[in-house]
Amino acid sequence: MPDKQLLHLVIGGELKDVAGIEFKDLSKVDLVGAYPSYDAAFAAWRARAQSTVDNALMRYFIIHAHKLLDPLVEKATRA
Repeated sequence: MPDKQLLHLVIGGELKDVAGIEFKDLSKVDLVGAYPSYDAAFAAWRARAQSTVDNALMRYFIIHAHKLLDPLVEKATRA
C-alpha cells in the first residue's frame, strides 16, 4: 500500500533581514513546487537553497500544507 500523500510546498525568496522570516518583496517569492511527501520536498528545498548559498538574505522553506488543509487530522494523531 502506498504511503499517504502529505502535501508540502517549497517556497523562498529574499528576506528583509537575515534574522527574520519576512520576505522583501512578495511579488518575487519563488514557488518551487508542491510535493507529496516531506522527503521529496526536502530534496527540492536542498537543491534550491544550495543554488542560492552566496546570497545571505535568500531563504527557502518547506510548508506542511497538509496540516493547513486538515488541521483536525493533526490534532487526532496527537491525542
